[in-house]
Amino acid sequence: MSIVVTGATGQLGRLVLAGLLEKVPASGIAAVVRSEEKGAEFAARGIEPRIADYDRPETLKGAFHEGDRVLFVSGSDIGRRGPQHRAVVAAAQAAGVAQLAYTGVLGGPRADFTLADEHKITEQAILDSGVPYTFLRNGWYAEMYVGRIPQLFEQGALVGSSGEGRLAAAPRADYAAAAVAVLTGEGHENKVYELSGDDAWTMAEFTAELTRQSGRPVTFQNVTPERHKDILLGTGLPEFLADVFVDVDAAIARGSLAHTPGDLSRLIGRPTTPLADSIAAGLKELEG
Repeated sequence: MSIVVTGATGQLGRLVLAGLLEKVPASGIAAVVRSEEKGAEFAARGIEPRIADYDRPETLKGAFHEGDRVLFVSGSDIGRRGPQHRAVVAAAQAAGVAQLAYTGVLGGPRADFTLADEHKITEQAILDSGVPYTFLRNGWYAEMYVGRIPQLFEQGALVGSSGEGRLAAAPRADYAAAAVAVLTGEGHENKVYELSGDDAWTMAEFTAELTRQSGRPVTFQNVTPERHKDILLGTGLPEFLADVFVDVDAAIARGSLAHTPGDLSRLIGRPTTPLADSIAAGLKELEG
């Protein structure tokens, strides 16, 4: 039996592995990666690399073993995740894993935005499989906005169509800590956790805090959804992705991503990281 992390080379996967290494021996951890080259760094740390690719179902047969506890990190290919995820679920079911913890999206089946559709399909596939599950319904990552700080400084504005809607985001490290708690703890099978930051903030509050800390003026410019889409298309974004991102802003405007149930702070045993701290960390990273 191992604790297995898929998407191990991704930003969330790496944070989860780092957290696991603080709690369990490396010999009890496996990292699912797409190639032997990508697995070499993990093997060097004593973690077992398992080679598999969401797009190649035949490779998933060796990704999981009977009794494994698995963190199934959702794929990043929007629009392709339905078949990819069903293949992962089928492989986990066939292997007889003891737990399949899936990183879905805040709200689960009640989420009212397009980006949630593939997560809904995946959760249902997991339920239908009969595999013991844990649904980690992650809210937005603070890095989705903090990571844009250089661009915001250049443009002097964050442009969007979320209006005065609030977003209960938290940094990836908080979500990773929750996953570690679930994978190394007991009693999390067949449980659902709605994960989000303790406090919800508006885009105007985000830019005001960024301005306060940096001394560089950045404002939030709210535009119509139509104008927002035109701007995204102007950056070269494919139309279907532009529609997805505009739809997300509409969901924020409706309050669909402002929920603060407290599951994340309870799992990690501390308050979630405040927005001000995430911005400070982003600015420090820019300084090198």
